Amino acid sequence: MATRLSDVAAQAGVSVKTVSNVINDYPHITARTRAKVEAAIAALGYRPNVSARSLRKGRSDFIALAIPEMASPYFAELGAEISRAAKRRGITVLIDQTEGESAAEKVVLDGMRGQLIDGIIFSPITTVPAKLTVADVGKPLVLLGERPAGGQFDRVAVNSVQASCDATTHLISIGRRRIAAIGVGGTSTGAVRRKGYRKALKAAGLPHDPALELAGTGYHREDGAASMRELLALPEPPDAVFCFNDLLALGALRTLADAGLRAPHDVAVIGFDDIEDGRYHSPTLSTISPDKEWLADNAVALLLDRIAGNGEAAHRDLTVPYTLQIRESTAG
Repeated sequence: MATRLSDVAAQAGVSVKTVSNVINDYPHITARTRAKVEAAIAALGYRPNVSARSLRKGRSDFIALAIPEMASPYFAELGAEISRAAKRRGITVLIDQTEGESAAEKVVLDGMRGQLIDGIIFSPITTVPAKLTVADVGKPLVLLGERPAGGQFDRVAVNSVQASCDATTHLISIGRRRIAAIGVGGTSTGAVRRKGYRKALKAAGLPHDPALELAGTGYHREDGAASMRELLALPEPPDAVFCFNDLLALGALRTLADAGLRAPHDVAVIGFDDIEDGRYHSPTLSTISPDKEWLADNAVALLLDRIAGNGEAAHRDLTVPYTLQIRESTAG
């Protein structure tokens, strides 16, 4: 038989009302009483009725995080930061993987209208945020990523144009002149980061060579490795490569090693994202390092502000701080 509220009260030696107050995080509960009730809940394995609690409070204290890939180290690290930021505020995060598919992203926006979640943090790939309206979603929404939010929703994003310009400028500063770019394909990320890459070349008086701009088929290690093989097959290979994420860069470094070449002596390589793998690779990977903790904390704060009823305020567009991390793949 399921454990009841009265069973927890009896175990803790308090009233049913006190147990309810602890579960609903009401103030004016002493630390000693709260500890007794929480110990009883743990001992009995009591699970609150989330639906009933949601109806009483007007919210569930669950939010959704919709990301393209859970297997991607960047999104895994970001998801962990968002979960921690939410937990500090007593909120639980439910993670949904869209794989960047239009139908899956539509389910995120259309199919999450019940009592289970209070709002959504969404990193879209195929969805165009500027075309969304509040009526399309029906829940408070915070957007992540390069695409403008169109004034309808709050957004938290890195200035990828400037960050990519900084990454390319670093390669120029170490004397490289034939600089390739991997990841320029049809995604918004590719378009924005290519803009920064070209901006740096132009500022240095260097032409952009279409033969050095490779789209690839994705943003994974194998795509970076394949693109690096194409670049090495050119009559005049590059002396540096800006990869639009760290996974592409790690794949590119593998191809260089297989070809008997060294980074940065033969080809300097820089990435974007600062995933943990890059910090422990040999050579360690130079990269653009967004402040993921800052990003997560502010995305959660914006969403909870909207959930709390601040829906009429002007929508905010926050820019994530980042640093240029210079490591062995460009500095030796």
